[in-house]
Order: sequence, then structure tokens, then C-alpha cells
Amino acid sequence: MTTRTGTWRVPHRDAGTRVTSWPPRDLLAPVAGLLAPFLVALVLVPVRTGLSHTNAALILVVAVVAVAALGSRTAGVVAALSAAAWFDFFLTRPYQNFSINATEDIETAVLLLVVGVLVSQLAARARRLKVITVTDAAHLSRIHRTAGLAQSANSADTVVDHVRGELVELLGLRACRFEYGTLLGRPPRLVEDGNVTGGRGWAQDDIELRAYGNGRYLGRFLLTPGPGPVPPLQARLVAVTLADQTGAALDTAGPVGRG
Repeated sequence: MTTRTGTWRVPHRDAGTRVTSWPPRDLLAPVAGLLAPFLVALVLVPVRTGLSHTNAALILVVAVVAVAALGSRTAGVVAALSAAAWFDFFLTRPYQNFSINATEDIETAVLLLVVGVLVSQLAARARRLKVITVTDAAHLSRIHRTAGLAQSANSADTVVDHVRGELVELLGLRACRFEYGTLLGRPPRLVEDGNVTGGRGWAQDDIELRAYGNGRYLGRFLLTPGPGPVPPLQARLVAVTLADQTGAALDTAGPVGRG
């Protein structure tokens, strides 16, 4: 049986076994990340003497955002690196050479890379949240509630307890607990794309959902699936977003006790 997800299919053998299938977008997006900035820079070559380097860089940033919005975070980073390289090669003196003589051109190239990476990550995240918004307003409401609590709560533990309750309801769990800063064992893991890796997939084993703050691992939710079917992809993506919000709250709050 296959389940329709966007424009590609994720095959399943049964509720407890996941078969990995690479969607065409994930295969093609990094290639687009390499080629799109190259083609844009090539188009700008005839007008490069009359175009400020700042404007040229902004045009390349637009290409980076387009790749990230239609592809993935990885594709966005690839596009940002490609944009910086081809900006240097085609649009700064000496032309057709990977070197820059002018200090301001070096600064522009560095800023192009940094801004390209940042906006590509935002664009990729916005694309994921847009899918959730269009298909289920209730899911978006969960995200908004958690974001509001994360900003107003005096304790990160309050956010953790709130998200535990949201996850139980959202995913139909029998139980959910949170471990601060420990990584014992190797349970199946709910990852960023909404799939479960390792073990028996979404079965009766505990499944970990990690919380990160500024790229640092801070803790994990341990999810005990209920007797119902595997939660839909949208619900699993919302769960990942809630874990991200928990990680942000924990990072802001600083070290906390274990519970």
C-alpha cells in the first residue's frame, strides 16, 4: 500500500515496518542548488559592469531562497555555497577566476554566503510549516500555543510538561516522558522529516524525539505508541516542531534539573 504525501509516495509494508523511499525532490534539490546560482550568475555576465555587486548578490540570494523553498535545508546550503562561488567567478574581478582583489567584494561574497545559508534555512522551515497550515489548522494551533507558552513561561519545565500532553493527544500515545540530557540505549527515533528510523519503526517500543537548542542536544521525549494506527505524516511533523520549540525553551532557560 502506498500513502500519498505531497507529490511523492512513501510506501509501507504495515503499521510497524517502514520502507525507505527517496522522494524525487530530495534527489533533485541538491542538483538544483548547484545549478540554479550558476545559471543566474551566467545570465548576469553581460550586464555585470553596470550592475552593482550588492544587487548581483541580492539576485543570487533570491535563487537560493527559491531552491530552499522548493527543496530542502541541505539544498539551500548547497545553493548558498554555489552562489558565493559563482559570484566570485563570474561577477568580481579578475573575472573567470576564483580570486577576489577588492576588500568590498570579499565582504559582499562572505555576506552572500552567510545570508544565503540563513534565509535558505528559514525558507525550508516555512515550506514545512506551510504544508501543515494548508492541510490542518488544528496542527498550526498547537504550534502557536506552544510558541506562546515558550515565550511567557517562567520555567522550561512548564513547556516540557505542556508539550508532553500535546504529544500524547497529537500522536495517540499511551505514555510520554522526557529525559534531560541523556542518551541511553538506541530506541527508534522520530526524525525531522517525520519518519521513524531504527528498531521496528512505529511499533510498541518507545520512540525517541530529540530536542535541540542552537544545535545542542538538550534532552528527548520518549514516546510510547498507543494501540491505534501510525499517526499521519502531518502529525509527526508537528511533533518534531513541538520538540524544536521545547529545545529552544530549554536553551533559553539554561541548565535544568533532571526529571
